[in-house]
Amino acid sequence: MAGWFLTACFFFQDWNRTWNTPNPDVTPCFQNTVLVWLPCLYLWISAPVYLIYLRSHNHGYICMTHLNKAKTAVGFLLWIVCWSDVFYSFWEASSSSVPAAVHFVSPTLLGLTMLLAALLVQYERMKGVQSSGVMLIFWLLTLMCASVSFRSRILQMVSVWRYTTFYIYYALLLVALVLSCFTDRPPLFSQTVKDSVNLSFVVLSKMFPEVWLNRVLMMVTGYQRPLEEKDLWSLNPEDRSQRVVPQLEPVEAGTLYSPKRVAHPEGKEGQPVEEAEILLVKTPKKTKEPSLFWALCLTFGPYFLISCLYKIIQDILMFVGPEILRLLIRFVNDPSAPSWQGFFYTALLFLCTCVQSLILQRYFHVCFVSGMRLRTAIIGAVYRKALVISSAARRTSTVGEIVNLMSVDAQRFMDLITYINMIWSAPLQVVLALYFLWQNLGPSVLAGVAVMLLMVPVNAVIAMKTKTYQVAQMKSKDQRIKLMNEMLNGIKVLKLYAWELAFKDKVSEIRESELKVLKKAAYLGAVSTFTWVCAPFLVALSTFSVYVLIDEHNILDAQKAFVSLALFNILRFPLNMLPMVISSMVQASVSLKRLRVFLSHEELQEDSVEHKAVAGCEFLWSPDVGGDVPHAALNVCIPEGSLVAVVGHVGSGKSSLLSALLGEMDKLEGTVAVKGSVAYIPQQAWIQNSSLKDNILFGQERREAWYRQVVEACALQPDLEILPAGDETEIGEKGVNLSGGQKQRVSLARAVYCDRSVYLLDDPLSAVDAHVGKHIFDWVIGPQGLLKDKTRVLVTHGLSYLHQAHLILVMLDGEITEVGSYQQLMATDGAFAEFQRTYATVDQTEDDGERQRAGGSDIYVNFIMYDCFCSSPGANSTSKVSLMEKEEKQLNQKTKDLKVGKLTEADKASTGRVKLSVFWSYLKAIGLALSCLSLLLFLAHHLVSMFSNYWLSLWTDDPVVNGTQPDRLMRLGVYGALGLSQGVAVFGYSLAMSIGGILASRFLHQSMLYDVLRSPMFFFERTPSGNLVNRFAKEMDTIDSVIPSILKMFMGSMFNVLGSCVIILIATPLVAIIIPVLGVLYLLVQRFYVASSRQLKRLESVSRSPIYTHFNETLLGTSVIRAFGEQERFIRESDRRVDHNQKAYYPSIVANRWLAVRLEFVGNCIVSSAALFAVIARESLSPGIMGLSISYALQLTASLTWLVRMSSDVETNIVAVERVKEYCDTEKEAQWTHQASSLPPGWPTTGCIDIRGFGLRYREDLDLAIRNISISISGGEKVGIVGRTGAGKSSLTLGLFRIIEAAEGKIFIDGVDISQLGLHELRSRITIIPQDPVLFSGSLRMNLDPFDSYSDEEVWRALEFSHLKSFVSGLPDKLSHECSEGGENLSVGQRQLLCLARALLRKTKILVLDEATAAVDMETDNLIQSTIRSQFEDCTVLTIAHRLNTIMDYTRVLVLDKGEMSEFDSPSSLIRQRGTFYQMARDAGLV
Repeated sequence: MAGWFLTACFFFQDWNRTWNTPNPDVTPCFQNTVLVWLPCLYLWISAPVYLIYLRSHNHGYICMTHLNKAKTAVGFLLWIVCWSDVFYSFWEASSSSVPAAVHFVSPTLLGLTMLLAALLVQYERMKGVQSSGVMLIFWLLTLMCASVSFRSRILQMVSVWRYTTFYIYYALLLVALVLSCFTDRPPLFSQTVKDSVNLSFVVLSKMFPEVWLNRVLMMVTGYQRPLEEKDLWSLNPEDRSQRVVPQLEPVEAGTLYSPKRVAHPEGKEGQPVEEAEILLVKTPKKTKEPSLFWALCLTFGPYFLISCLYKIIQDILMFVGPEILRLLIRFVNDPSAPSWQGFFYTALLFLCTCVQSLILQRYFHVCFVSGMRLRTAIIGAVYRKALVISSAARRTSTVGEIVNLMSVDAQRFMDLITYINMIWSAPLQVVLALYFLWQNLGPSVLAGVAVMLLMVPVNAVIAMKTKTYQVAQMKSKDQRIKLMNEMLNGIKVLKLYAWELAFKDKVSEIRESELKVLKKAAYLGAVSTFTWVCAPFLVALSTFSVYVLIDEHNILDAQKAFVSLALFNILRFPLNMLPMVISSMVQASVSLKRLRVFLSHEELQEDSVEHKAVAGCEFLWSPDVGGDVPHAALNVCIPEGSLVAVVGHVGSGKSSLLSALLGEMDKLEGTVAVKGSVAYIPQQAWIQNSSLKDNILFGQERREAWYRQVVEACALQPDLEILPAGDETEIGEKGVNLSGGQKQRVSLARAVYCDRSVYLLDDPLSAVDAHVGKHIFDWVIGPQGLLKDKTRVLVTHGLSYLHQAHLILVMLDGEITEVGSYQQLMATDGAFAEFQRTYATVDQTEDDGERQRAGGSDIYVNFIMYDCFCSSPGANSTSKVSLMEKEEKQLNQKTKDLKVGKLTEADKASTGRVKLSVFWSYLKAIGLALSCLSLLLFLAHHLVSMFSNYWLSLWTDDPVVNGTQPDRLMRLGVYGALGLSQGVAVFGYSLAMSIGGILASRFLHQSMLYDVLRSPMFFFERTPSGNLVNRFAKEMDTIDSVIPSILKMFMGSMFNVLGSCVIILIATPLVAIIIPVLGVLYLLVQRFYVASSRQLKRLESVSRSPIYTHFNETLLGTSVIRAFGEQERFIRESDRRVDHNQKAYYPSIVANRWLAVRLEFVGNCIVSSAALFAVIARESLSPGIMGLSISYALQLTASLTWLVRMSSDVETNIVAVERVKEYCDTEKEAQWTHQASSLPPGWPTTGCIDIRGFGLRYREDLDLAIRNISISISGGEKVGIVGRTGAGKSSLTLGLFRIIEAAEGKIFIDGVDISQLGLHELRSRITIIPQDPVLFSGSLRMNLDPFDSYSDEEVWRALEFSHLKSFVSGLPDKLSHECSEGGENLSVGQRQLLCLARALLRKTKILVLDEATAAVDMETDNLIQSTIRSQFEDCTVLTIAHRLNTIMDYTRVLVLDKGEMSEFDSPSSLIRQRGTFYQMARDAGLV
């Protein structure tokens, strides 16, 4: 019945009363039905859905407030007013006249609706709703409907009673609307964070900017001062990692099958299967490829689908503008039309554009939030996968590639989500535009369609080529980031060997190939831009040409031309966006494939280790190198609580045995069972970038007594006294500020503190001094140590500990050749017994039954915040009681300044406006000539474009003679020529901008690379590698791809806005009244926005680095994390860092929406003003000029918004240039080479070292680390350097290589003052074999000789002397054998021998050994020592020694203590003196 009434009243509306009259009005029937029932229907339809929503989303309970009482009271008052009308109608019916049924029905329905509204207000309060979007729309709709009746009531009074009640009703509606604009207080006991954004409010409050201010305090704050972290909102719960990532995981598990193999898969010929064969779906019967895309769609599709609805509405509303323009031109051409119709069209235009703006911004908000969640999910999935990936799969994906998956690829998805709807929206807009064009111009529009169809194959070819280039570019980028990562990890080695230039050239070579691809893509981009910018013009030209040429009576008047032009302008957007979307999709498809491959990689076998007891098994390290790795069945049973020693030569498979027990290898057959929880100490200690205490606790609760016991047992007590902030001292990435021995002891302390059942110790004693090793064995590992009741598997090269082991496993070529106790093996008189007899004498430790508490380590702590050497680390004579007191004092010292212990510097966000110098440096990098040329071409393009449209307006105003326009051919010819000129200018500026961007990229990358490599060592200790990788990955990607395109769009938008304003002012000069006001408003909004947006971008960029730093750290320590079962904690930490990053990104989304609504409002005002003043001046305005003015005005809204967005994007993205340039101002090392080198060619010729009063300090404000060292070493002398922890052994070598410059004194080599030399001149002519053997990915030959300075014969000779010739010649590729990242496919011992081979190749007169034989067994150590003695016989050798037996035959020994020279003489003389050296030799059992 109600529906019939509505329909009847609408269609039987009296149009003569409503439209064709100077004073319009609607009928009483329409007022009493349609205008009353419409808001009622809205609320009754919305209420059930809204109530269900509130029932399932309880935010807490809000106490009754004055605001709530007022809202409820107004609702009840409105109900009373409505019911009073009903009672009045009944009174009328009972008296004389019978009122119409509508007077009963409408007030009753309205009264019930108002009662429902009042009850909803209370229910919202009980469910914790602070502001209601549903109610706001209801009150707004009701008021708008009532406003129409309000005008009619003013014009004619019907009844005094109804007149009075209506005015009361209208006033109460106004009050209700105002009240609904305010938010209530937060709910009680609410878990919702007070500062998170109420999204329903965000969208609706855009209608009311003044209300929105209380939610945009951040924008105000950002304008007043630079935003800081504390100003950011907390992330909404549904956007956090803990909610988002688990949504993807089950779906991903269903669509992506990561095989956990139970048997080794082989192809038909017995070969390992290819990666593609591993990517299986869950059901083995089907072999279709797994779809990550489908997984992402299922997870994020439902929320994202909402955006599609908004997009459809917005697309339809887009065509309202041209239709209203058509009506306006018809209105101007019709002098008899009432004036109010023009004002009505203007108001309608304003209203439609405002609604379109709101819908569009809501659409963008949903898209951006979806993109943000997608990025969170991808990063979370990649991180989780990296923790479970198998060793074989891990080797196929380098650190650089995986970091790129998290940074570049995840970002590509995020960027695509915003525009992905254009894939269906663009064709829809094209179809609608063509439909309206057909209505306007008829079949002529087919010519335009033909032009567009011709563009499709061109675009398809460009897209295919772009994809090819994209793959090639990503491959180069991965290689570059991988190499940079390795360089940063091994920067100390690069500096010591003076290899910076060789690696700089390697990076530059990869970079050049990347830029070559970018340049090809730029040419394609220029062609693409040319085709798509010219497309709308070519469509217009072809359509107009066909229209006027097929029939000379076809008149191109203003209505046809400018409505068509407005439609062509609408057409321009989808046609311009489509190639960009296709390009983004191409990039995303490449990223999708890369992600799918990584997420489908094989995972570790979950069932490879049963946690019971150890049994026999056969293992293979990596399935894809089955032919290369010797593997055999391992059968062994380890009794619970026993100490098992594993011994064997370098590369015999000792570490692989431990990996097998950890489940890190592929099990072929058999079973491995381990009883209880496991702790693992790797051969190369894995140290986190956090405090020393956190490294030891490793996520466990601190138990004070146990902690002290562990610190003491692991000989860390003296180190705590030396470190600036004790155990609160921050340890740099990979433990850069700890010595090798300290890192190993921290790693051991971590394992001991965690108190596990089984301990797997991979040679932890190799990196420490003999006396410290004995202390650790006695107090931790041995039969009386802290772990005496645990099962311990100890890989060791120290023969002196073997007689205390319960069981010894002897390994050779991956097999266990002998098993038994020490006595049993000696009795069998096999290879072990023979080896033991040969080498036991040199390593035998005196076992006098008394445990000496030898504190200290092997090497001075290389700590840049070091205070001074104020206490003696040696504590041999200290009683247990006094040591405990000292320890207590150390551990409880709360007064130590923790800032002193801070090492790394977090990435800081710069504040304020981006300096003009940054823009200037970018322009200089492009080249000033190219920059000016681009600007001129931009200007030319837009001037020609404006003139062509002005020419069109003149054409439409041409007089019609005999039903035709005489000059149409001339007009058409000039119009076409102008279009051609535009095309040339577009192609020119597009090419110039792209090439300029590449030139700038090349220059900025080379500058940053050079600046980073020139930085001193302490720069790398203080700067997390994540910060540097972020600069080379994300910031360079921004400079490569984003900045050129953004600058192009910024220039285009700026000229569009200026051109539109000029045209509007020429057409309707009255607009000059309103433009300055709107211009001021625009500038105010722009300054407000850019201040906040710029800082938010910086905060987001700064918070991005820690994600990659943590990820890098995790990848290096996956085996340790898995062994300790700490995966969940590390996943939580990664999620926290991602959320912290998104916390800075989310407000920028809201800020963008805030800006867009206000700017589009300014644009809508200009459009309406142009229309309004055109209506006012319709007598004096030609239709052509009016059409031109309004068609330009319709573009202005989009151009204004785009201009501010682009100006903001230029500022926020140019920050990448600022951050890349940041490192050019940091402190640099001395010059690498001097122009005129006075060095003789073979310097040093004798190797004499003369140190005179030498001292150095680690920082200007610290005391000297070593001082007063004055010694003279003759050429060919062999000098050992010994000393306890903090003695300054390494400091002396760092000073010799000028890694740290001298603070006082000088060092002369062959009479030349080394401080006067270039660093490369010095470092390339002396050689060091460092403690940590660092290899880089690449061939073995490259690792030995990166400059290709030596012949193959020389390389083979070096390998022969370093005892690697048989190993390398046994490899399939020999010298070309590829080393994996960090040399992980070689054992630590083999890496150390390669470092020896490097030294043999260089064969300089001075050789420094920094505990170079720590990681090798006794036999290999003996071989190395004999090689050094024979090959470096005439060289000066300085050896920092752990094993004192290796230096007992040296010429002299330098003993350092507290940074000063304690003793310096021959070993025999020092032993006779019975000083410090004698004490150390006695500890080591050598006297």
